[in-house]
Amino acid sequence: MYMDQRTSNVHRLLADHVRSPSLRHIRDPHFLTKLALQIVKSLDSDGSVWRKWEGPRDTVISSALDCWIPNDDMLAFLNTLPGQPLTMTDLEQRMRHLIEVEYIASPEPDLQAECLKIYQAEKSAGTEMPAIIGRLSAYVAAQWQRLQDARRKEEESRLEAARLERERRLLSYGDCPWTQIKGSKCFYCRKNGRVFQLKPNSDKSWNMYRVFAVDDNEAGEMIGRYRTRADANKVVAKAAYEPEPWR
Repeated sequence: MYMDQRTSNVHRLLADHVRSPSLRHIRDPHFLTKLALQIVKSLDSDGSVWRKWEGPRDTVISSALDCWIPNDDMLAFLNTLPGQPLTMTDLEQRMRHLIEVEYIASPEPDLQAECLKIYQAEKSAGTEMPAIIGRLSAYVAAQWQRLQDARRKEEESRLEAARLERERRLLSYGDCPWTQIKGSKCFYCRKNGRVFQLKPNSDKSWNMYRVFAVDDNEAGEMIGRYRTRADANKVVAKAAYEPEPWR
């Protein structure tokens, strides 16, 4: 069956993607986005202004962007492929364009040391560049998810620590911004020694009350109904210093 060059390139990209033994890699949104951009770029190759990058060179460099392969070695390999001779500037600027403009991929700093270690070991063993790129891509795919999970947990821990600090200030009668006591459906803040409560409504708006205790069941004086906590915060800035009607 006859296939033109662009169709052949798309077929090769898809074949390379599903060849991975990792189902996580095949389904990972990061790598699916990378594949989609490679396909679009392959189909639009006729309009490219990067004349030295027609053919397999672009496929190779796109797949290796996040692998931390030394530029000197990558340039030497790319110059063995069909096309006009590439300079280091050609390589560096093409990589910058793919990373910053086309968003195909970007190298993860936390993986640099291990990627270079794997690369040097494979190079010393005589492994050819496409095979090294394949191994590093699989490694990056597996580690990328691990790093995302670790960063998410770190951010969750940071946010929880900040919430606990706000809770401590609230319960020790110190002024603090809106915070939610664990297990509570309401938000509380203390300003100028006064406690305000935000109780959620079914339409995602908030009722704000002036209360005397941090307790969801506390019956307080309703101040108003607000679309967001930010809207309520503007009112708190004034209400905290106004004379209270029951005094």
